[in-house]
Amino acid sequence: MLALRLARGAHPGVQLRRLLVATASAATGFLLLGTLGHALAHQDSPGGSALRLAWCVAPLAATVYFAVTVARTDPGTRPRPGLSAIGLGPGRLMAVSATTTALSCTLGSMLALLFFLHLRGDLTGMPFDGDAADFLAADRPLPLPAALTLLTLVPVAASISVALVLRPRDARRPRATGSRAAATARVPRSAAPRTAPVRASAPPSAPVADTSETPDEDSAPTTDPHALPAPRTTPRDLPWGIAVLAAGLAVEAYAARAPHTRLAMPGGAAGSPAAVLVGWTLTALGLALAGPGLAHLCGRLLQAVRPGALRLLAGRVLMEEATRIGRPLGVVCAVASGAYAMAALYDADDPSLGPLTTLGALVVAGCAVATLLTAAAEARRARADTTAALVRLGAPATTLRTAAGLRAAALIALFAPLTLLIAELAALPLTA
Repeated sequence: MLALRLARGAHPGVQLRRLLVATASAATGFLLLGTLGHALAHQDSPGGSALRLAWCVAPLAATVYFAVTVARTDPGTRPRPGLSAIGLGPGRLMAVSATTTALSCTLGSMLALLFFLHLRGDLTGMPFDGDAADFLAADRPLPLPAALTLLTLVPVAASISVALVLRPRDARRPRATGSRAAATARVPRSAAPRTAPVRASAPPSAPVADTSETPDEDSAPTTDPHALPAPRTTPRDLPWGIAVLAAGLAVEAYAARAPHTRLAMPGGAAGSPAAVLVGWTLTALGLALAGPGLAHLCGRLLQAVRPGALRLLAGRVLMEEATRIGRPLGVVCAVASGAYAMAALYDADDPSLGPLTTLGALVVAGCAVATLLTAAAEARRARADTTAALVRLGAPATTLRTAAGLRAAALIALFAPLTLLIAELAALPLTA
């Protein structure tokens, strides 16, 4: 009930993002139901249906990633001072976020089921025919338990991912042991107060209680599970991202030269090496890992060679936001490179893209772009206090807009050529 009340009283922008999550969940659920319908209509070829189900992993992962981003940027479930007194601690707010995400995804899954039943003719008695009959299986009864099992994949995966990402993290330091060595380690010798020497004939004084401050377990603050790592920390995943990216390109190059098992890819490319899929997956993962480091590098380059106030402001802000927007930007680049490579494989005069393939591509691309826009909006909200302070100090509004445009231009100047290069290298094994 608390999750429903928070969802109903949220800001219109938050409601729009939750509606987009429900839409993505509905599209992914329809793809899963289409795979089930294809399996019912082609029971003599289970391998093809299993392959279609495997290709649904990409839109499923994109939907879950978008749902996690929306839950993390939800201001209604962000821990604030005083909420623990009424029973809304970080753990309870994490449960509320997971429940809200599950509700949004369940709504989308139910809409997908109703639309699929409508197309089959189970609700109206007028099933679709033609190309749609291949994945609707209107002449066969739909196994409801199997359909519900497939539809629960998105809500369960999204809610578990949100619970793992937003789980409370204890930021308390270890309690002091009370030993003199620990107290001496905490207080420098130069900072200790000087006392008068005690004469040997003086009676022994009573033991003085250790008044050094130790963190209290009940009052120790916990970190915000919604918050990302400290913005001033340099991203450390750039070397790993470059290594994974190079490994993916190497796998693709090896797949182009050696004979491998052939894999029917979406859109009718039936003669593709199966190792190409592994290479593309590693390439996308490498771009996602390297995104924060590359965005941080853009911020450093903006401040190079005697920067002025404008470049210094743009570079510092970009370095602060590298962790927040770098990873979604890397995912968008991975999706763009994959779309470019897939477009280079097909002849425009004889397209073979089916409706489910087009829907899956739209889900992956739409979730990637929506995740990037959500992260950008959250970054703008996070620096609202800094922007207001600059305006109070007399900074012109045109300067702030120019700095924002300079940051966007720097990111485009680095990521656009990189995306084209990765796309050309990814398409090379299949076009050679």
